[in-house]
Amino acid sequence: MASITLNNVVKTYDDGFTAVKGIDLEIADGEFVILVGPSGCGKSTLLRMIVGLEDITDGELRIDDAVVNDKAPKDRNLAMVFQNYALYPHLTVYENIAFPMRLKASDVDDEELDARVRRASGLLELDEHLDRKPANLSGGQRQRVAMGRAIVRNADAFLFDEPLSNLDAKLRGQMRTEIARLQRSLGITTVYVTHDQTEAMTLGDRVAVLRRGELQQVASPRGLYEQPANLFVAGFIGSPPMNFLHGSVEGDTLRLPMMEVPLDERLRAAIGDRSTVIVGVRPDAFQDVEAMESEPREGLRVTVDVEMTEWLGEVLYAYVPFETDEEVRETLSELDRDLDGESLRTEMVVALNADSLIVGGDEATLWLSPDALYVFDPETSVNLTRDDERAEQLEEQGRAQRQRALERAKEREAKSSV
Repeated sequence: MASITLNNVVKTYDDGFTAVKGIDLEIADGEFVILVGPSGCGKSTLLRMIVGLEDITDGELRIDDAVVNDKAPKDRNLAMVFQNYALYPHLTVYENIAFPMRLKASDVDDEELDARVRRASGLLELDEHLDRKPANLSGGQRQRVAMGRAIVRNADAFLFDEPLSNLDAKLRGQMRTEIARLQRSLGITTVYVTHDQTEAMTLGDRVAVLRRGELQQVASPRGLYEQPANLFVAGFIGSPPMNFLHGSVEGDTLRLPMMEVPLDERLRAAIGDRSTVIVGVRPDAFQDVEAMESEPREGLRVTVDVEMTEWLGEVLYAYVPFETDEEVRETLSELDRDLDGESLRTEMVVALNADSLIVGGDEATLWLSPDALYVFDPETSVNLTRDDERAEQLEEQGRAQRQRALERAKEREAKSSV
């Protein structure tokens, strides 16, 4: 295993386009780090620079204490799992997994080779498929074969480049579990690229969010969700995404399109002397007053006109249209383009308990706590309500959880080997 350190890493192509702009990132030994962002943000380019498939224009890449900028991919001892599996169709599953050890540079004897293949096939539940060819396997099985080929190399780190994007939704869910279990059991440093935030939030110890080649924030999944650094991170993390509303300050009141919010101490300190802000609120911050079991505690009651609803069994989504003020329209339109949106959304999404009986056309009364409101600067996009102390607590919790998970995995491994 190994740590991976990127110091001001830059990638500029011959045509002058800079795909990666001065990335600083430290990946600890045994850590599972996700690189996430919309299409074209530079995440795959960054991964390919780590493995050696792309040259580094500037900056320094270290694996443990060794600078590897000029090392060939074969000399970095990293194992990469590609999006398209990259299996040999004429070889069996056994031979595909064994292939890295069949190379001339490998000094693994036949007995050791067989032991490694069978260990990998056992971990990935491929024992009964070892004599089959890739064409006779499902997509999930093929991906497990590709992972097996990475395992047998005894590499210092695993690199995954959107490995699940070719699978259907059900298989993606199953393979997420497989990858998480495998990484914990092996305790190996892992860097994983995806544009799917569900993968990012469920798999990673930490998540690095990229935008236009620049690193926006690195934090635990919970840290990103609760304490985003800026508008982009807040809008990218969460499904459905955070709602953004124009807020104008009038005296001690923050006026939003569908409600007026009295400025408490937290909001007043965040807003300062600004007259215009962007206010963010997560869809799950709301509750339907009519469906609440008891009288709502102190907070905000909001009466809205619901355009339409979607009932999904475990949740009810209600859609509330509103007008976006011209003062923040350009900022939010640019954000929407960066998030791969087609046009600025001018409706608020509300995620309610499935017991709610609200339907499209209703006037509904909703409740939310003022503490659920985020405030962003419309010029810099910075999260003005970010609590640095709370953010650090979340990172400490994340580190402790990772350590516990690694210890449990080692205990399970020890028991299984007895």
